[in-house]
Amino acid sequence: MPPGEAHAGGGDAVEDVLQLLRTGGSRITTSRRLLVRTLVERGEHATAEELASQVQSEAPDIHLSTIYRNLEELERRGVVSHAHLGHGPATYHLSATAHGHLVCEGCGAMHEAPDELFEDFAALVAGRYGFVVDSHHFAVIGRCARCTAAERGAPEVG
Repeated sequence: MPPGEAHAGGGDAVEDVLQLLRTGGSRITTSRRLLVRTLVERGEHATAEELASQVQSEAPDIHLSTIYRNLEELERRGVVSHAHLGHGPATYHLSATAHGHLVCEGCGAMHEAPDELFEDFAALVAGRYGFVVDSHHFAVIGRCARCTAAERGAPEVG
């Protein structure tokens, strides 16, 4: 199972990620272990503040700055990715579950999009500009089917 792929209890996934960090030379501190466990258990996007709140519920002495430093280290090691999903703060999730994002500017709904959706776009940009697109880092902003239908006064599509 790839590191970060959660299953019942998430314990093996946490140990897989921690082993990957150890192999890369990272120390496994209490704060890092709690943060990794929180990321695995949540299994969804979370801001640094949300992650800190959950970690601090178990270890109140772990500061937000420690969470940020750990997130930076986890991202450097390829364990965590961050994404900008609209106008709010960056969100973090395990890299093993990386995907694209579609965010509705009307209602704020976020939809995870498979990588295949962005392949043609990435190939076009690479061919025309020699630029490699990281479709996991940003969100495509638009309107969801519900908001589009409501604006038109039509029944929802899909």
